[in-house]
Amino acid sequence: MPRRVFFSFHYERDVHRVMQVRNSWLLRPGGEASPFYDKAEFEDVKRRAGGIERWIEDQLAGTSVTVVLFGRETSTRRWVRHEIKRSFELGKGLLAIDIHNVKHPQNGTDLPGANPLSTFTVGREATPMDRLYSQYDWVLDDGYNNIGLWVEAAARAANR
Repeated sequence: MPRRVFFSFHYERDVHRVMQVRNSWLLRPGGEASPFYDKAEFEDVKRRAGGIERWIEDQLAGTSVTVVLFGRETSTRRWVRHEIKRSFELGKGLLAIDIHNVKHPQNGTDLPGANPLSTFTVGREATPMDRLYSQYDWVLDDGYNNIGLWVEAAARAANR
């Protein structure tokens, strides 16, 4: 079944790594993703009525899964945290993929970072989200060949 995915990530630090992951998803039959904006277009989004929050809502509409692509600083990013929160509230499938080992064209690999899902808790027991949702390493878990399985599992877990 085709899945439309929203990718959440730290733009400035990880965009080159993210493009490799996102492009591999788009090459899959039925792999769709929300639009990808460059920095200039994103600056324009911030100036529009509703700004970034409205843009995020628009991008989440029609998606079944949010894939959090995380590197060294992702867990501290305000808008990544907002995207995770909204995805959870909307009942989207969620999963996290560590991309610090994906090679940047000029800088190589990066230092690892915390899974952003670990910063959220749910339920009366305050269970960390990273215990409820799957985490993978793009390189070590062969993301290129397995992302479709991961997305499908997250969608099914959320009954999407």
